[in-house]
Amino acid sequence: MREGLIMHGKRVLLTGGTKGIGRATVLALAGAGATTVTCFRREGHDAESLRLELKELGGEHHLVAADVTDPGDVDRLVDVARSELGGLDVIVNNAGAITHTPFAELSMEDWRRVVDTSLTGCFLVTQKALPLLGRGASVVNIGAAAALRGLPGRAHYTAAKAGMIGLTRSLAKELGPAGIRVNLVAPGPVETAEADEAALSRYRHLIALGRPGTPGEVAGVVLFLAGDASRFVTGETIVVDGGI
Repeated sequence: MREGLIMHGKRVLLTGGTKGIGRATVLALAGAGATTVTCFRREGHDAESLRLELKELGGEHHLVAADVTDPGDVDRLVDVARSELGGLDVIVNNAGAITHTPFAELSMEDWRRVVDTSLTGCFLVTQKALPLLGRGASVVNIGAAAALRGLPGRAHYTAAKAGMIGLTRSLAKELGPAGIRVNLVAPGPVETAEADEAALSRYRHLIALGRPGTPGEVAGVVLFLAGDASRFVTGETIVVDGGI
């Protein structure tokens, strides 16, 4: 029985939901009673296995192939949320891209791909879905703790994630009078299937808790910000990095 769960009745749009933090988050939201629409770049095992997991959890869930950097794809994604859910209570902007490239060798193509996926995608999805949000809605952006410190070889990535912090703070003030909250979660090193094991090893001695985080631990913070327990929290960047 889903009634009584902390996200019961909440309608959620989450981007980049088939891997890592996005996957853990959509499953956590669905498990807490939310109905969800999530997008992914291409069909494959990850998308199909997520469909099966969501089906096992019960409730109404929709997976949509969409590129968040393409305005037409975002329109189609938002149309699914409108037609299938009737509106939205939560947006989670999780889609992102990353490469490790020295700044002197960074191509315009890589710069645009990384910045457009994280920052421009966040802008497009939030703006186009804004008419579906009402008083009490929550927007949660997934940034990165690295944006607060910088990382060599990832200037484009940290620039995009730092831009999300500024966007979050501005939107919190602009949308606050309408009762819409906007916050950002900034994960540190997280152990995922896609994670760079060598990089995680280098970070272990810097992390106060002595280990990388898990996608589920980040998802727990998103769940808090998406739900009513955080209804007086907005404009915040919550770092989830184990105490670096």
